[in-house]
Amino acid sequence: VQLQASGGGLVQAGGSLRLSCAASGRTFNNLAMNWFRQAPGKEREFLVGISWSGGSTYYADSKKGRFTISRDNGKNTVYLQMNSLKPEDTAVYYCAASPGPATKPRDMNYWGKGTQVTVSS
Repeated sequence: VQLQASGGGLVQAGGSLRLSCAASGRTFNNLAMNWFRQAPGKEREFLVGISWSGGSTYYADSKKGRFTISRDNGKNTVYLQMNSLKPEDTAVYYCAASPGPATKPRDMNYWGKGTQVTVSS
């Protein structure tokens, strides 16, 4: 499975962005999909994941409310809607696939290259 994240950019504080992660490969529909981010000098941070069917989601506690994940298996794409963005949300955002619900980077089987999100104050 190959993953490609897109949709990042520069946004003012309080604004919104929707990231997309397009997947190639036949097994996309069997994989849980996840979003992480990594700011300069910091560890990669789990944000949110979604089961293969889209029937369940799991969030890092601090991200509930502002971040929403969804997927369209017909389009092999997972989305991350981010609202009320803050300067501290500035990071490279990565999508990743796992066999089942997981939150640790080491549990991911596939990674996309990431997309930069910059939030200005």
